[in-house]
Amino acid sequence: MAFYPQPNLWQCGPFALKHALVTLGISADEDHISDFAGTRWWSGTDELQLAKAARQFDCDLLMTRRYDAQTARRELTSYLRRGIPALLCVHEWTHWVTTVKQEQGKFIILDSRDKAVLTILSWRDLREQWAYHERDEQDRTAVQTIFDFHPVVPRFRVRTKAKFSLARAHFLRKRSNREFSRLWDQYLADLLNMCKPRTPLSAKVISLGEFMRRHQTMIVDQVDLWHGWIERSQAKRILNQLHFVADTYGLVVPAQDEKRTIAGITALLTLWAASQYGVLPVYQAPHKRKRR
Repeated sequence: MAFYPQPNLWQCGPFALKHALVTLGISADEDHISDFAGTRWWSGTDELQLAKAARQFDCDLLMTRRYDAQTARRELTSYLRRGIPALLCVHEWTHWVTTVKQEQGKFIILDSRDKAVLTILSWRDLREQWAYHERDEQDRTAVQTIFDFHPVVPRFRVRTKAKFSLARAHFLRKRSNREFSRLWDQYLADLLNMCKPRTPLSAKVISLGEFMRRHQTMIVDQVDLWHGWIERSQAKRILNQLHFVADTYGLVVPAQDEKRTIAGITALLTLWAASQYGVLPVYQAPHKRKRR
């Protein structure tokens, strides 16, 4: 579910579906999707195979074909505004990508061939990549331009959707944040065990930003004290990344769970510190030196 480039030339379809699912808060592995779809290295994956795989996650992969670029853009944007991602087969139907957001005339694309995965395209660039040119078999001079797109529509009420934006995409595209983006699934899974999606009926909840304002210093102090030594700036970076993912999915802390969340995030940060810096023996008597 994390954002990392595809390791080969033929698995772009499963990666594209995985990226669509992650925006719907669904954890999926590209290898499992490949198995469900019947992806093969010599043939890749077509839309029928991807639709079959999408059904394994209780989603429908729809098919929409338009011949006018502006009509295709308008209908694609309508889905994106409702939080429904769509798969596009670009570069003359040779590569699958996922579009998740349109903002200020730009489109946020998840492209598994890009090192940062998250890419930002103008409408002009997207239109050029998206258009497929089909030549008439009888008249080779006649060319039909086709714009296909495949919305991924869940059959269930989605708990939380990723709210990507140009600012978030630019942040994740930075080289310094690529390791973070490749661990996205781990951050999200941990947060879903402690937080709840914000809904119109949410009451007595705390944003993770407010939670960190109240408790971040205390949590870092305690981990530093118990562990012996940590690089505090790196500990705060981990907490900021948790905050970033929580805001992307609209996750909040129920007020009655505030103390439980303090314990949970402190435990996560302690485990991170131990794995990053090592840890001395805890509650163990020192070994006696043998006499010679």
